[in-house]
Amino acid sequence: MEQNNKIAWVFPGQGSQSVGMEADLLDLPLGKMKFQQAEEILGWSVVDVCQNPDEQVSRTLYTQPSLYVIESILVDLLHHRGNQPQLVAGHSLGEYVALYAAGVFDFATGLQLVKRRAELMDSASGGQMAALMKFDRNQLEEQLAQTPNVVLANDNSPLQAVISGTPEAVDEVVNNVKARRVAKLNVSGAFHSPMMKEAAAEFQKVLDAAQLQDAQIPVLSNVDPSPATDATTLKNRLQQQITGQVRWREISLRLPEEGIEKVIEVGPGNVLTGLIKRTCSELTLENISNAASMH
Repeated sequence: MEQNNKIAWVFPGQGSQSVGMEADLLDLPLGKMKFQQAEEILGWSVVDVCQNPDEQVSRTLYTQPSLYVIESILVDLLHHRGNQPQLVAGHSLGEYVALYAAGVFDFATGLQLVKRRAELMDSASGGQMAALMKFDRNQLEEQLAQTPNVVLANDNSPLQAVISGTPEAVDEVVNNVKARRVAKLNVSGAFHSPMMKEAAAEFQKVLDAAQLQDAQIPVLSNVDPSPATDATTLKNRLQQQITGQVRWREISLRLPEEGIEKVIEVGPGNVLTGLIKRTCSELTLENISNAASMH
């Protein structure tokens, strides 16, 4: 592998899942082993969920663990081939895979955290999230400042943002901001907002009990896009993530500042490379969505 240019691995979160995304990992001994281990931890089969034609994979409870398992297997395959990034980051759920890739916890510890996170987020109700494409940023910031119960949840790129809050507050903002397109997200709760406070408090208990090591590679976190390797720092950032903003636009901008030249999105779809391209067009982008896409 070319070691001369600095590479970052980034990991997508909820919204990148698709039926059949596990397909070519099933034939690999490593894949089989990890799917088996995951089933023992979860009490259900990621493979069955991914093969279910009724989009079971798009329910938060199943989406998050399934993405974690599949992306972790891809990380293992990359490591087996001698690949190592110089920096990692993940979008929301993807941050857990980034921490796994950086050696902060083992596969099982990460999956147990993700399982609990998915359960808590899946049971959240009464919230709404909406994505705005090609919007007026100043107008959005003004509107959010004067509307209670709604926040900027994901600052994804200069052209895309997600707001989160009560359905009434989300509607009010959406109706008063010019945007090319608005899409309500298919989630039950107002993720990455103060409405997730109870879930965050519950999650803290599991996180407190988890063993985290210092990262072997710097991690850019959602709530703080500065590189960190200290286990306590990374744990605190994870804790804030459930109620905090996903600052993906700033993560994208940080990559070239850290000397990164190439970004590989490891996981299904190409959401993150699309967002990074709109923020930092000079970076070389690649997608590894399955075993076949590795060379």
